[in-house]
Amino acid sequence: MGDSAPRQYVPLTCHGHSRPVPHLSFSPLEKEDVYYMISACKDGNPMLRDGQTGDWIGTFLGHKGAVWQARLSPNASTAATASADFTAKVWDTKSGELLYILQHDHIVRAIAYPFDNSGMLATGGFEKKLRIFDLQEQKQDASTTSADPTVVAPKTIETSRAFEIGEGVHKDAIKFIVWAQDPSVIITASGDTLRWFDLPSRRCIREAKLEGEIKSCELVSLAPAYSAPSDIGGGLPVLAVAAGKTAYFWGGSRAEDDLKQIKLSHGIASVALDLKGKKFVVGEEPGTWARVYDWDDAKEIDVHKGHHGPIWSIAFSPDGNLYATGSEDGTIKMWKNCEGFYGLWRGGVSGNGTD
Repeated sequence: MGDSAPRQYVPLTCHGHSRPVPHLSFSPLEKEDVYYMISACKDGNPMLRDGQTGDWIGTFLGHKGAVWQARLSPNASTAATASADFTAKVWDTKSGELLYILQHDHIVRAIAYPFDNSGMLATGGFEKKLRIFDLQEQKQDASTTSADPTVVAPKTIETSRAFEIGEGVHKDAIKFIVWAQDPSVIITASGDTLRWFDLPSRRCIREAKLEGEIKSCELVSLAPAYSAPSDIGGGLPVLAVAAGKTAYFWGGSRAEDDLKQIKLSHGIASVALDLKGKKFVVGEEPGTWARVYDWDDAKEIDVHKGHHGPIWSIAFSPDGNLYATGSEDGTIKMWKNCEGFYGLWRGGVSGNGTD
């Protein structure tokens, strides 16, 4: 081609939600090219999709309030959702059945699985409490409460069954929780403060006050088959955080090594990182565009227009070949991040592409 301008690929748009999408995330890679995406929505109906094509797989029905966050377990067998109805819920991704109701005393805003353990879950929200639920422990004493043994009633778990970490430490609602690759370290975003906790001692071991209220906070990682020592973070996951006009990045197995802080000329509602391509994507605030910047010199590489509301969440697929944006406008858009054919991007002519 000869020119260095980035190739604009038409994004795929995923419809189906009727209200704003505050959060979306991908599952790890199941096998070659197979992974899933889950989206939280203020309509109370989180949706599961094929991660590569955006095709709808199912909707988890049962919340009675906005769903603020949704994540898939490391083995993708369950999904966890955090809701304004004072519950977090755990679902079977194959059957869509509700498995557990984690009862809280206020709005649940944040939820996280450990890196490699699908039987543990951390929650946080307006109670300002970080809790760890051990779902495996619940499984052992679970019994079918229905007369029909094939129908498994969801099990309600009270917060008294959970472990509280860092009691009394949080002064604001917990908006994000990240479990570091080191399973003994968990990180929370609350107000303008990021906190690192040591699980064995249940104590806060570090605090970082950022430029403003934390708007997004995610651990970015590539599937082992795709990661390399030459990636940003040296092949380990990287914590990407948006606050004020600054994007913050931490690395290492405990996500506490300062890698970089990049100050932009505009506010940031969300941020995601392309570890291999060495660029980062932000949702501008105020605004509706996604802007792509070079990691090394913070120069703007690209601007994605198409959303009609702020972009609250951005996530890269586990192979790094695409990323998704979730917006106030109720849609999810998927943007290609690789050369050649991928997913439904089949080159010049757009057919239905499902081969």
